[in-house]
Amino acid sequence: METILKKFMLTPAPSGYEKEMAYAMKEELEKSCDEVELDNFGNVIGHIKGNGPKVMVFGHMDQLGFIVRKIEKDGFIQVDRLGGIPEKVLPGLRLLIRTENGDWVKGVFGPKAHHASSPEDKYKVDFVTSLFIDVGAKSDEEVKKMGIFVGCPVIYNPSFEKLANGLVTGTAVDNRGSCAVLVKLAEAVAKQKHEADVYIVGTVWEEFNIRGGVVAARAIQPDIAIALDVTLAGDTHDLSDKYETALGAGPCVNLYSFHGRGTLNGTLPHEPLYKEVKAAAEKTGIQLQRYAGIGLLTDMAYVQMEGKGLAALEMGFPARYTHTPVEACNVADLIQLKELLAAAVCGITKDFHVKRF
Repeated sequence: METILKKFMLTPAPSGYEKEMAYAMKEELEKSCDEVELDNFGNVIGHIKGNGPKVMVFGHMDQLGFIVRKIEKDGFIQVDRLGGIPEKVLPGLRLLIRTENGDWVKGVFGPKAHHASSPEDKYKVDFVTSLFIDVGAKSDEEVKKMGIFVGCPVIYNPSFEKLANGLVTGTAVDNRGSCAVLVKLAEAVAKQKHEADVYIVGTVWEEFNIRGGVVAARAIQPDIAIALDVTLAGDTHDLSDKYETALGAGPCVNLYSFHGRGTLNGTLPHEPLYKEVKAAAEKTGIQLQRYAGIGLLTDMAYVQMEGKGLAALEMGFPARYTHTPVEACNVADLIQLKELLAAAVCGITKDFHVKRF
């Protein structure tokens, strides 16, 4: 699990430009699935054949970042957000810019020199639109010769580091942790008896508009869908009064997600499917953490509306410092999430109650 997680975390894939991650995931899924395809949108769809209900287990492959908005005459670059970037962590960061040729160019967010900063500047959060990227160029023409133009995506410089007690930290734990789980889940399901017709899907565009998985769902037409993503860990000083979730305490089931900002959308659990997962947790002896929160959505908010309506459940693993370059998770949670999902998916039979009640 850790090896695949590291591989995926170090693979650059901003929303809309997931090609490298898609092919990396396709290569891994081909080791276990009967069929693997890359659809027109860029979603990776692995199929493990069965004769029961269609089950789609999915997680997004893309990561948030920035879009080049303007190239200054002196070679500095202005950007805007591509996804929910927390602006307070940006000054001083290392970055990668994807050129129009698909190459990657290094850059940095250059903050104002500390020695020249006023007391007010030192305690102010700069908007992303007031920052600039320095790639070492002396002119806009030099930037363009590098292949960088308006519209090119930018990401945090990919990183992966191991901490104590099984924790890892770096870029795109959200949602490469789920992608690693999906690969190992495919391996586990392929080795077990199962009635379900299982589809393992890596989706695109989630950090952009939360709708990439819809295209895959329309093609698959599943009866049951399980979305995998991060949940917020409540084991740090700043969130201990809000959530009970903790790293190393097991996988999570998301029993309430609601955006609350800009869109009235979210997901409530399909109760029979939730009961199936709880039964699998009891059978395997895996502790299942419960999570409910506002401000976090997954593709499921839209996928659940496909066809005649799907049996939908959001699951995942707790993560710290989400949407920053130092996201953190515990690999043990990913392993247990895979084991729990394998038990739940292989336990779904032809008589599963697809309706909500």
